[in-house]
Amino acid sequence: MPYLILGLLLFLGVHSIRIFADDWRMRTMVRIGPNAWRAVYSLISLAGFALLLWGYGQARQDTTMLWTPPLALRHLTALLMLVAMVLLVATYVPNNPIKARLQHPMVLSVKTWAFAHLLANGSLADVVLFGSFLVWAVLCFRSARGRGPIALSGTPTSTALVRTLLLGAAAWALVAFWAHGVLIGVRPFG
Repeated sequence: MPYLILGLLLFLGVHSIRIFADDWRMRTMVRIGPNAWRAVYSLISLAGFALLLWGYGQARQDTTMLWTPPLALRHLTALLMLVAMVLLVATYVPNNPIKARLQHPMVLSVKTWAFAHLLANGSLADVVLFGSFLVWAVLCFRSARGRGPIALSGTPTSTALVRTLLLGAAAWALVAFWAHGVLIGVRPFG
């Protein structure tokens, strides 16, 4: 568990600078330059991510269960993960109305992903991992909304919406039926 917590502190900590110290972030970026800032930010992020993955793998071996989720919640989790994948894809598809309306679909995707996994998993390691990401996503979304609306590159179109929905559904299917089992060792659908 200590490595999971340290990984979360590094990864979510560096991703929280804009939430809690945006002025310091801007001053530091000006002082050391944007490329140096990105390099340091990326190195800390990667180190934190690697540590939290390894720590989560270690912590999952401890079977401390806080609750046993009902089987029906797995179905709700699958549906919420479809929403999370569509939101994630909406971050990158240009001119889609989802991004235009919600402004920060990636943060909402993380929030939905974390909440969905909290519903389906009741171990201490799961609560620490997914609960941390959920709290971070709530704070990040609030902070991002407080900075005002983001500028969009063009006018939202129905074609972009259809592309977003189809790519999101395809990404969901790829993860649910293949990648989750290969990467995480858990097959959501058997």
